[in-house]
Amino acid sequence: MLPALMIVGGALYESLTPDQFTAVPFFTAAPLIAAPLFGLRYTVLTGVVAVVVMFVVHLGVDQPFSAKTMTEVITVATVAALAVLINVLVRRSDARLASAREIAEAAQRAVLPEPDERIGGFDIAARYEAAQAGAFIGGDLYAVQDTPHGVRLVVGDVRGKGMSAVAAVAVVIGAFREAAERETTLEAVAGRLERALAREGTRRDGLDAFEGFTTAVLAEIPPGRDLVRLVNRGHPGPLLLYADGSLRALPATEPALPLGMGDLGSWPDRAQEAEFPGGATLLLFTDGLSEARDGHGEFFEPEEELAGRRFRGPAELVAVLSEEVRRHSGGGMTDDMALLAVRRPGAEPGGPAPGHGG
Repeated sequence: MLPALMIVGGALYESLTPDQFTAVPFFTAAPLIAAPLFGLRYTVLTGVVAVVVMFVVHLGVDQPFSAKTMTEVITVATVAALAVLINVLVRRSDARLASAREIAEAAQRAVLPEPDERIGGFDIAARYEAAQAGAFIGGDLYAVQDTPHGVRLVVGDVRGKGMSAVAAVAVVIGAFREAAERETTLEAVAGRLERALAREGTRRDGLDAFEGFTTAVLAEIPPGRDLVRLVNRGHPGPLLLYADGSLRALPATEPALPLGMGDLGSWPDRAQEAEFPGGATLLLFTDGLSEARDGHGEFFEPEEELAGRRFRGPAELVAVLSEEVRRHSGGGMTDDMALLAVRRPGAEPGGPAPGHGG
């Protein structure tokens, strides 16, 4: 309603004030306001109405074809024409932005496709939240694959941001998908990712060639066994949420360097194992979750927030977590966040969880 109110205000101002005062600012403001906010037809209509109303008002207060009246009418008409041009340019910019967003969405789907809701007999849900407004993908990653060796997963965080981080994400996920199928052990999968990032580092310039790395957790759920194997490369440890609401953290039992830092030290990876009973949910995440801060600088504590709570499934878990983290940080997240939740069907939420440790 603002363009219309400006025209009405201009008409009243022109009618009620002495001749030496002018309402031109009101009439010129109307099409300029309409230009970036409305379509071309509405902008043209606003400009035409502003010119006509101004001329009609002058018919009742002074000479309609005086130099003053014609100057003011031409001024409003000129600004209205400029407003139409602005509208056209804004619409073109919006179209280019929409195209760029479509390309970004396509890139995200290609690099980080949404996993199926059920893979290898497990319920799966993933969520990616970019810290940068309008962004769709950054340096966090996740992938799930059903293999002859069981369901294998990876969640990771590439150092840095921008297109170089996205390129590294593509390298890690591509290497993981191939290695997950071919390698017989999870430790060997981690080794393949290490070598893939080393090769990528030789092709990158500047600081990234020397300091590029990726923190990651790799997980394997072998067939026919109620357990999960983990290899942690400098990443926040996953959480295991049981059907009765209890929770267990799974930190790395042996510290290890992130992927891509093999030149600083070399030792064999050792997978750790944890019970993964029916009804339990394995939650893997990046530090965008655990390092989200509120206005007082307090970190979001996923263990405290999730302890004692039950969720109907992985999709509800990641949706609730995402909303609570954004609320905790006031919508101002400083880092991307990736969440990947895997639930083993079995005991219903709220039922007992067989034999697990604290």
